[in-house]
Amino acid sequence: MDENHLLYEVRNRVLWLSTAMIHHANRVRPNESGVKVGGHQASSASMVSIMTTLWFRHLRPEDRVSVKPHASPVLHAINHLLGELDSAYLTRLRDFGGLQSYPSRTKDPDPVDYSTGSVGIGATAPIWGALSRRYVDGLTGGAGTGRQYSLLGDAELDEGAVWEAVLDPAVAGLGELVWVVDLNRQSLDRVVPDIAADKLRGMFTAAGWQVITLKYGRLLQELFSRPGGDELRHRIDTMPNPEYQRLLRCGASELRQRLPGTGPGAGRIADLAAQLDDEGLLAAIADLAGHDLDALDEAFSTIDDSRPTVIFAYTIKGHGLATKGHPQNHSALLTDEQMRDMAARVGADPADPWRPFPDGSPAQALCLRTAQRLHRQKSPRLAPPDLPVDMGRTPSGVATTQAAIGRALLDLAREAPEAAGRVVTVSPDVSSSTNLGGWVNKVGVWSATERPNWFADDRETILHWRERPTGQHIELGIAEVNLVGLLGELGATWSRWGQPLLPIGVLYDPFVERALEPWSYGIYAGGQSILIGTPSGVSLAPEGGAHQSIKTPSIGLEQPGCVSYEPAFVLDTEWTLLAALAELGKPDGCSAYLRTSTRPVDQSLAAMPADPAARERRRRQVVAGAYLLRRTEVPALSIAAMGALVPEALAAAERLEQAGIAADVICVTSPDLLYRAVRARQGHEAAESWILDQVFPADRATPLVTVLDGHPHTLTFLATVNRVPTTALGVTRFGQSGSLEDVYRHHGVDADSIVRAALDLTR
Repeated sequence: MDENHLLYEVRNRVLWLSTAMIHHANRVRPNESGVKVGGHQASSASMVSIMTTLWFRHLRPEDRVSVKPHASPVLHAINHLLGELDSAYLTRLRDFGGLQSYPSRTKDPDPVDYSTGSVGIGATAPIWGALSRRYVDGLTGGAGTGRQYSLLGDAELDEGAVWEAVLDPAVAGLGELVWVVDLNRQSLDRVVPDIAADKLRGMFTAAGWQVITLKYGRLLQELFSRPGGDELRHRIDTMPNPEYQRLLRCGASELRQRLPGTGPGAGRIADLAAQLDDEGLLAAIADLAGHDLDALDEAFSTIDDSRPTVIFAYTIKGHGLATKGHPQNHSALLTDEQMRDMAARVGADPADPWRPFPDGSPAQALCLRTAQRLHRQKSPRLAPPDLPVDMGRTPSGVATTQAAIGRALLDLAREAPEAAGRVVTVSPDVSSSTNLGGWVNKVGVWSATERPNWFADDRETILHWRERPTGQHIELGIAEVNLVGLLGELGATWSRWGQPLLPIGVLYDPFVERALEPWSYGIYAGGQSILIGTPSGVSLAPEGGAHQSIKTPSIGLEQPGCVSYEPAFVLDTEWTLLAALAELGKPDGCSAYLRTSTRPVDQSLAAMPADPAARERRRRQVVAGAYLLRRTEVPALSIAAMGALVPEALAAAERLEQAGIAADVICVTSPDLLYRAVRARQGHEAAESWILDQVFPADRATPLVTVLDGHPHTLTFLATVNRVPTTALGVTRFGQSGSLEDVYRHHGVDADSIVRAALDLTR
């Protein structure tokens, strides 16, 4: 059998399986609740030719592919044909414990290279995967080579995250990147009037990418070569997208009337159309190169690996289905009758939809050969390095928790060099302003190639920017989305290549919200990393409201797959950072979010015990979420404070004592872990709850004042531990510029406000 004909047979089977999976999930599988299951037959169909050509002709074991979310059934269909997915799963699309709605590295049973689903994030993930592979290969070797493919819908190019990534200076040198844009010109609601493909091509070209355009298939190309062909090409090139899509919905006689249009070349176009029978005319007008296996094969063969490549593949949404080209086909489902017609056309059996190719058939042989060619050897998984839990320093004087991060990394390099060698820091052009300068000077800046430091002999230069392949700090442009995208992929190297890294991203805390979705998606996909938001809160008083974060403490409490900390003192920062690092790079690991401050704090306020056993007890409590910082004999009140506001809580407790009210002060380091402990007590989740017994013992239950530099609801749950009266202080309004004293007073989190709240509770 002709190899090309054979590939078309496989393509048709992929189209059938992907369509049948969605059909079965919606029209065959019992649905007791009646809630729509959903799926995207049309969006899958437009990708079938692209993915069939890629997998069965061009993909190599070392390559990785990010598949657009709505084409997940196509990926599962191909994996099934390659023996990577049992047919039992084909009936379980979007079923509990079955195939996920969108490709998932961690939840799907078959091989998935990148989790996708949030528009734009899956498209850019291979960029950060390519950087991560290069970093690992430079660090340890063994990460291999291979292309990083993104298969994305044209609507994803509306996402700002895509262009933030494309324009980052580090991307232009990543020749392993290949993006294939499914240019079907439809969104969820409509045919998009103006895709502006020429503008998109120009933008990629300006960014240094190779641009390949696949527009017309062989049938149309042949027509263009005939008399009247130039007029036909001009007519199709210049007609609006909705008009072209309307032609796809016409029968042959109506198409002959509509196609010529009213321009000067209408007669020649009509004469050209008259040369074709009805079937040939209908096939030709729908013959776009994104469905032409030869055109796709040629495009993949001409990729220039010296620079990133984007392939614009013109396709028809719903190609091969009865719903092709319909403006509302995004979530449309074929009827039973349409499925039977399709089965007859592609050689499938509706009564046995998952029937394999016959044993010994050429199609089965092609699948077996492809499976053997794409087989990947699993990389041996290296265990993360051992980390100290305490590096033995007891800070003194006045210091900030922000500066403590940089100091802790330098100490780690001295005390545990093997572990420090796995640390990689990332920032969006804020290394010096977030106190990473000392660390950057020590470990250098990562670059694929070594670059000269033209300021090496400038004695007034404090930050030494030495760029080389062995550097451990990666500096991106000012785009937080890029930073967390890279963090997610650096945090997944333990599962991709068996090489655990300890990635730490540092950004301004107000911008955590901007970066939250892609970071969260990275965690969902198995990427384990530490995000440090600094400086934080209204404690950044002179900077004003635009830079004063309010909601981030509660974000840390609520983010799945992540432990959040907000330390008050330098040693608390070191201990929580070490604990967070120890959770990275392993199957049961998790990410962390640390919120630090630029407020200078007298470290003697930490009252660090000198006795080694007492110090270790304090450390364990810090890492578990809280510790009793000020203890009175018989408390009448408790103040639970977090982060930068602990000094105000201590000052208020001293004043209350002078007024005859004994107040304990609890330093909260992680409302996240404390809330988990509360839920564990209630039987809602598996977590340790001993910290509640040590810090909030029932026999010392008193009215409770909570205070933090953030939204007050973050700590209100603490009153439920012993069901005590409470009042919560914090920040609920946009901030403004001013002195620390004025800003704290404005938001009611100063010592005076804490005292007043305490008096209201106790008198």
